[in-house]
Amino acid sequence: MSQQTQIDRVVPKFEAFVEQFPTPTECASASLSQLLDIWQGLGYPRRCRNLHDAAKQMVAQHNGEVPSTLEALLALPGIGDYTARAVLAFADHEDIGIVDTNIARVIARIENRSFAKKELQLVADALVPEGLSWEWNQVLMDFGATVCTARAPKCDGCVVNSLCMWNIDGEDDPAPATAGTSKPQARFEGSDRQARGKLMKALVSGTVRCADAARVMNLRDQEDRVQRIVQSLLNDRLIVMVNDCYQSPS
Repeated sequence: MSQQTQIDRVVPKFEAFVEQFPTPTECASASLSQLLDIWQGLGYPRRCRNLHDAAKQMVAQHNGEVPSTLEALLALPGIGDYTARAVLAFADHEDIGIVDTNIARVIARIENRSFAKKELQLVADALVPEGLSWEWNQVLMDFGATVCTARAPKCDGCVVNSLCMWNIDGEDDPAPATAGTSKPQARFEGSDRQARGKLMKALVSGTVRCADAARVMNLRDQEDRVQRIVQSLLNDRLIVMVNDCYQSPS
């Protein structure tokens, strides 16, 4: 839920979600529309569909349990390196490095060079102190979020500024060119993402006639764009069409 979404928006949704669907089995047994109902307002609903598909796969292949190996986690729908490694580090306390945008930025600045994804992961893994994966990854994430920030790093008061090669050499910031660091997000107002969200929100309370989709998305006289957005939702299995109406999937 917190991927590309502010944490203060996530917390109440997360609490409601795990209260209603506390296990993979209960999540898999629910309909996608039930999950999407809670997910409303978080955006990026593909994440919700992937979570639903992942829960079904856990039930079918792992006896309803979350897998405990990197390979098995990566085989789940929607699970990439960051999420898989976060599960292993924070849930299973395995000695494994996590690379989020904050950790990527810290490593790039300490070393004062940009990194490709594979090399960055190798460095992150090598830095983890034995038996302290949970603490180490939490500290690095928080350090990047509060001290070694993207726009206004607090270099003067930084406890590792004497070790930071970027601070010492004073060259261009290597973080923006490093894999895993966040890039500016496209404007939401008037975007396809906003239009998709409007149609999906309308479907929470019922069906929408195909002929009314443009009005619901506030895209009158933009028929080509409406069809493209609707088709993307159909392709993503986030809506279905039944008898000339759109509705949430069962």
